[in-house]
Amino acid sequence: MRRESTRDFHHGLLGAVSREESPLFADRALVARIEAAERDLVRSCTLTALEHDPTLRERGLCRDIAGGVATFSRDDSPLNKVAGLGLQGPVDPSALEAVELAYAERGAATVVELSSLADPSLPRLLSARGYVVVGFENVLGRALRGRGDAATPTTITTRQSPPEEYERWLDILVSGFVEPSADDPETHAPMTRESLLPVLRGMAQADSFRRYLAEVDGAAAGGASIRVDRPRRIAQLCGAATLPAYRRRGVQGALLRARLADARDLGCELVVVTTQPGSTSQHNVQRQGFQLLYTRAIFAKDAPDPADPAAR
Repeated sequence: MRRESTRDFHHGLLGAVSREESPLFADRALVARIEAAERDLVRSCTLTALEHDPTLRERGLCRDIAGGVATFSRDDSPLNKVAGLGLQGPVDPSALEAVELAYAERGAATVVELSSLADPSLPRLLSARGYVVVGFENVLGRALRGRGDAATPTTITTRQSPPEEYERWLDILVSGFVEPSADDPETHAPMTRESLLPVLRGMAQADSFRRYLAEVDGAAAGGASIRVDRPRRIAQLCGAATLPAYRRRGVQGALLRARLADARDLGCELVVVTTQPGSTSQHNVQRQGFQLLYTRAIFAKDAPDPADPAAR
């Protein structure tokens, strides 16, 4: 998960890109920096979920592997995956086998999100071990320099959401996510309220997260969040959604501008976002000055069937 799901499309309300910004070049060093931030985000969210729900700890998993991390918190969580793998060279097949066994013991598939700049031996290794590609996701970025985007007159107000309205923020975000825009492509892992609610609850309580609400005429219209990775000076857009009744009115543009301004004020040099390829959210952030940096292929290997004698 963690793809930005803007569910909103409006040509007139996105701000202009500062002319002081220059195109980013996604070399191996930059990609490794972003993937490390992603790895730490997944680790932080998983550990937070395990900390806040003692019933999950016995089956919980958070294991380092070859510069990445393998995590598991609960059944059907989109954060049950291996992230940040392959930017430090080849992976020892025995280390990967141990991770696969850990997921199999939990009755879960092993899902690996692999950057297009990962070590070229990784796709061959995964294929040889029975993985198949089940989807892709795009990573886009934008340098934060200059004065920022010009404000656009609008009836939409945005603000940080305080702790006391956490449940309200959570309900708005989940409600927006589970009703995708008709224009968006299907994802490899459809989102439901039951699967999203516990994940977003843990994610937004993890370290360095900020929550935002957008309102139209005083009524809640959408929500969003951001995580600031201070050591790497990266801001990660970690999910945004608009309630169906308020789509196509510029809600996501307003939430995006608010988060960009805060990221700049916090000293970040780069803001990144992960989107479904060809989605409304990708279109929106590209109009806001983001550029496509690289793609992740999503590999999956099903857990063996315990009833199959060959799996014993």
